[in-house]
Amino acid sequence: MRYFNDCKTIDEVKAQYKKLAKEHHPDCGGDTATMQAINTEYAFACAKILNGENLTTEEVNEEIRLSEEYRKVIEQIINLAGITIEVVGNWIWVTGNTFPVRKELKGAGLFFASKKVAWYYRAEEYKTKGGKKSLDEIREKYGSETVKGQRERRALR
Repeated sequence: MRYFNDCKTIDEVKAQYKKLAKEHHPDCGGDTATMQAINTEYAFACAKILNGENLTTEEVNEEIRLSEEYRKVIEQIINLAGITIEVVGNWIWVTGNTFPVRKELKGAGLFFASKKVAWYYRAEEYKTKGGKKSLDEIREKYGSETVKGQRERRALR
């Protein structure tokens, strides 16, 4: 696992993955074989760390599944122009100039929240009925990590 050797936490693995994806993703001039190797090592690094957190096998598998699901969604939209991608709690939020790329966002499985004027993705188990909180209130409650864009990065809680 040469790409993730120094990572000791899930957050470090995720940060390293983002850095590597920006360098090696085929859409950014990298090659498919290297990106596939990074993806494989990412899954193993996550599993290794999660196993050390006294989680059950089922909990480890669920964390890996969610991590992979969210990674795939982000990969589909990371190169769209004019957008900001944030992970807020267990949701992915996309803001910015989304109108020109709305078909791509919808194709990646995101939904539009008209009251928040933002697109979102969440795993089925995190489905809720229309929330009344603003996106800023949600960020304040759960913390926010910007994957791509100009928004100020806030530490995850």
